[in-house]
Amino acid sequence: MRTPPRNDMDVMMTIRCEIVSQDRAVYQGEADIVLLPGTDGEMGILPHHAPVLTTLKYGVIKVRHGDMEDVFTVAGGIAEVQPDLVTVLADAAENVQEIDVARAESARKRAEEALAKSTPMDGDAYFAMEAALRRSSLRLDVARRYRKGSPPLHHSE
Repeated sequence: MRTPPRNDMDVMMTIRCEIVSQDRAVYQGEADIVLLPGTDGEMGILPHHAPVLTTLKYGVIKVRHGDMEDVFTVAGGIAEVQPDLVTVLADAAENVQEIDVARAESARKRAEEALAKSTPMDGDAYFAMEAALRRSSLRLDVARRYRKGSPPLHHSE
């Protein structure tokens, strides 16, 4: 017995997502929704989205497919959205499960020490250390919030 042809309502719609950093492909796969940290706010991208080109701020990219969610840090970049494809060209990006917390903690400490010894008058070096501090802080925060099995983040106020 033949299976009747499926109509569009029977087919789960997905959108392809590709996240690429300067040195490697970070993610390639299908998604039901992609959440991006656009510079004007968080964007939810669904299949058949209108074409968009946007810049990204430091933040979190979430790729959801079924009951699975992959979480990535992104340290700036651009995203191009087409009806069937989201392409992220990130300045830096990584899967939250791949974050080396000890290395990120060490990077944050080095950046804090370097910033304490310099001034904004130091120009490019100062801004590079600020960016390193923002990136390492983002990586640590995201690892603690989203990594499976990580203890919850406690804020002292």
